[in-house]
Amino acid sequence: MPLDPLIQAFLDQFNAQSSLPLWQLPPAQAREVFVAMMDLVGPKDVPIGKTENISIPGPAGNIPARIYSPVAAGSDAQPTLVFFHGGGWVIGDLDTHDGLCRLFANEGALKVIAVDYRRAPEHPFPAAIEDAFAAASWIEANAAKLGVDPNRIAIGGDSAGAGLCASLAQMAKAAGSPRIGYQLLMFPVTHVGAATPSLHDFAKGYFLETETLEWFYRCYVPNANDRNDPRVSPLLAADVSGLPGAYVMLAGYDPLHDEGLRYANKLREAGVAVSVTDYPDLIHDFIYMQAILPQAHAAVTAAAKAVAAALGKK
Repeated sequence: MPLDPLIQAFLDQFNAQSSLPLWQLPPAQAREVFVAMMDLVGPKDVPIGKTENISIPGPAGNIPARIYSPVAAGSDAQPTLVFFHGGGWVIGDLDTHDGLCRLFANEGALKVIAVDYRRAPEHPFPAAIEDAFAAASWIEANAAKLGVDPNRIAIGGDSAGAGLCASLAQMAKAAGSPRIGYQLLMFPVTHVGAATPSLHDFAKGYFLETETLEWFYRCYVPNANDRNDPRVSPLLAADVSGLPGAYVMLAGYDPLHDEGLRYANKLREAGVAVSVTDYPDLIHDFIYMQAILPQAHAAVTAAAKAVAAALGKK
């Protein structure tokens, strides 16, 4: 299937820009570029019932987080999505994904808690996954004061954030806590260093490029041996049975498409309930492009409602 015309127009403009690619920039400058892009194409002026910035105790100091309560949330403990942003463990933060978290809260009638884990290269592996596990554990332990229903907690994220979620679910199963009811894995990184057809076919010119991926990997996983650790590459876990159900969002022109699909299939083969939504004419993390692509909002709505349905009602 050919690329969606709106995405093709976006890519034509994006690829024609004279600025250096992310992988040739210092991390601080790459973060600024990502912020500027999200300001341009991301969701605008999304209403929300309430937001609150908090700090979560982590293994290396406090972890910033932001709570989103949907419009007309009420006072009862709510089903909650703990969200981890994408950006290759290097770029992205609470503000770049603020609009998306507002959409997830409103469209799913969910409380959303976004977690700003430590980023590479300043904090390489295992910093991000340690923060993710600590944050999810603290949220469950403090559910009552946060207005969270401890029996209805999902985890979710996009790209590297989705990879963190997949690994976090595995770690939670092994440790016996925190209790996770569902996984939202959008365009997930599941096998760092994999060689797949989609990585080859969409290596350049489709928004996320393999040279940028490799730069992310070098920043976060400077020790090549760590690439095979399931906390980095959850697809390599020996046993994925008994994990919570998952909603996996993929895009046809995404270099990460095939490893995401492989992880979904591995979960399904292990008896995990998996729903795969594949957008064949779109690109990696097209959900960012709320200002230019109608399908972006529809995809977030579908994912949010799937999470809400999986967590169920009291």
